Amino acid sequence: MIIPYERLLSFCTDCFMAYGFSQPDALRVTDVLLTADLFGIESHGIQRLARYHDEIRRGMVVVGAQPAVVRETPVSAVIDGCQAMGQLVGSFAMDLAIEKARRTGIGLVAVRNSNHYGIAGYYTRMACEQDLIGVSMTNTEAIMVPTFGRRAMLGTDPIALAMPADPIPFLFDAATTVVPRGKLEVMRKKGQPLPLGWALDASGQVSADAGAVLEQIIGQLGGGILPLGGAGETLGGHKGYGLALICELFTGILAGGPTANHLSSVAARADLSHSFWAIDYGMFGDKAAIRSRFSAYLEELRCSDKAEGQNRIYTHGEKELENQKARLRDGIPVLDKTWQELARIASELGLYDAGLFARL
Repeated sequence: MIIPYERLLSFCTDCFMAYGFSQPDALRVTDVLLTADLFGIESHGIQRLARYHDEIRRGMVVVGAQPAVVRETPVSAVIDGCQAMGQLVGSFAMDLAIEKARRTGIGLVAVRNSNHYGIAGYYTRMACEQDLIGVSMTNTEAIMVPTFGRRAMLGTDPIALAMPADPIPFLFDAATTVVPRGKLEVMRKKGQPLPLGWALDASGQVSADAGAVLEQIIGQLGGGILPLGGAGETLGGHKGYGLALICELFTGILAGGPTANHLSSVAARADLSHSFWAIDYGMFGDKAAIRSRFSAYLEELRCSDKAEGQNRIYTHGEKELENQKARLRDGIPVLDKTWQELARIASELGLYDAGLFARL
């Protein structure tokens, strides 16, 4: 189904206000979700609403909670998210990092006791739009099997970085697993087998069954998603494993929260940890000159020799911004099963009759 952006914006905002969020907070959470859909990252878009609905109903997300700074220096801070909605905690933390970067040149903020915060790249763009370099990471419940292991011990642990450039910014955002958990959820909804090399079952063997792998992850029964690079060391799986450890260091370890293997999506509280950096690259020289050099390098990459059969080389952020332009104009694709979930949520919140909603 192709749904107009404005309709999804209105629907999601209504949902979050029905949960008890203020209109500004509801709009912020919705903006994070729909930015993912506009960028083409459907695993973290509106299909996540079913997860949030469940977590809010179970009290994992505390509606109205306000994050609090518990430790601070001129260049750093540690924030207790107080179990607030992750998107609200993340925005608060990056705003603080940006404020510190404006004053001192750099702002480094670690967060604990938060919830799922959506796409990491949303927060790096906040810094980028202020002519700063932005970095963000988050840990998650254990989903990654370490190299040569068979039990999930690390999260999807995305790392994102944004840097201003012309004509478009550099926007990098990637999980340190082969794919994020949301991709498995989408494949399960589509009824499609997983590509071999994405995930392992509880015995450590390659699995194509998205539903079974997700159940094993949720139940902490073994198995999980492979690190970026895949199984073993031949194609660099140990590098993805190492990048995830770096993410765990800058999130749970520095923030004083639990590591991925001590988190659970079925627990009474999420207690995820995040990291946010804002860097004024003017500390290293004239900002206009640095931006110009980086922009020129990106253009050289795009214009470099193409592989046979290829007519374009992308730099990170190009596809996402092109998707955004097209989807704002034409609408956002929504899976039928996701639409059914939205109908159920709308009915439970008393916003619309489920049958009527499904026909809208």
